[in-house]
Amino acid sequence: MTNLVLPTETDVRAAARRIAPYVRRTPVLRAEVDGRELVLKLEHLQRTGSFKLRGAVNALLAGPPPKRVVTVSGGNHGLAVATAAGLLGLPATVYAPANMPESKARRIVEAGADVVRFAHIAEAFAEAERVAADDPDTRYLHPFAAPEVIAGQGTVTEEIVADVPEVDSIVVAVGGGGLAAGAVLAAGGRRVVAVEPEGCRCLHDALAAGAPVESAIDSVAASALGANRTNEVNFAILNTDSVSSVLVTDAELLAARDLLWTRLRLAVEPAAGVPLAAWLAGRVPGDLACLVLCGANTDWQPV
Repeated sequence: MTNLVLPTETDVRAAARRIAPYVRRTPVLRAEVDGRELVLKLEHLQRTGSFKLRGAVNALLAGPPPKRVVTVSGGNHGLAVATAAGLLGLPATVYAPANMPESKARRIVEAGADVVRFAHIAEAFAEAERVAADDPDTRYLHPFAAPEVIAGQGTVTEEIVADVPEVDSIVVAVGGGGLAAGAVLAAGGRRVVAVEPEGCRCLHDALAAGAPVESAIDSVAASALGANRTNEVNFAILNTDSVSSVLVTDAELLAARDLLWTRLRLAVEPAAGVPLAAWLAGRVPGDLACLVLCGANTDWQPV
């Protein structure tokens, strides 16, 4: 791990300037739930419906411009890459698992990218890597491992710290760890609470093992948080005392998602309920937490 290239807070600041013409500065909402105050970062209002656009745009602008983009995604990252590529006039292909939700596949195609499905996610990764290796004009944009992607995701927390400096913890859902790693870079020493469903816990398992390891994927939030392994870059950033790793059940995250609608009229996908689920369960330290509502790409209808 000594040869890893890790993004820094300076990279996050540069990303913020770079992506500003293309992404929304999403609002924060102060709210009170069960008599306790909290802050919500409404990142589900981002263009494409998730924070993923930040990392995709930054990665495509940070280096030499490619002629084509390929990626692997179960949904939100693919839509972000399709949209970012369209903004920059580039063709894009998203290699996806067979179980990608149709609603997310439809949005990717509507954004102008091709979707190619594989029976197993490992086959999708292998094909993306092969295509990029065979064509120097093709950029393979990993969903959470590239330093430029992590720096782009860190702009979410940079905005939180600027808008609500009194928050003492940043609470984020974890898939592969890019959003959480970016949060650490931009949090200014505040605690980062990295929350995962019990059935998608690659960061939690990696921290317990002392290195990235393979983890099972079995959660209602798997289309957004279904990475089976974090990577060395994110692990190196997140393996610190300033990060708390927390797990929630599917029942808890679905209840939190429903509460966001019934009490606050915020319609989000299951993954975005993960931070609130941890907060409601008393697993978030500090006096004033900011919870990142990471995505809204779902056809779910609230009841």
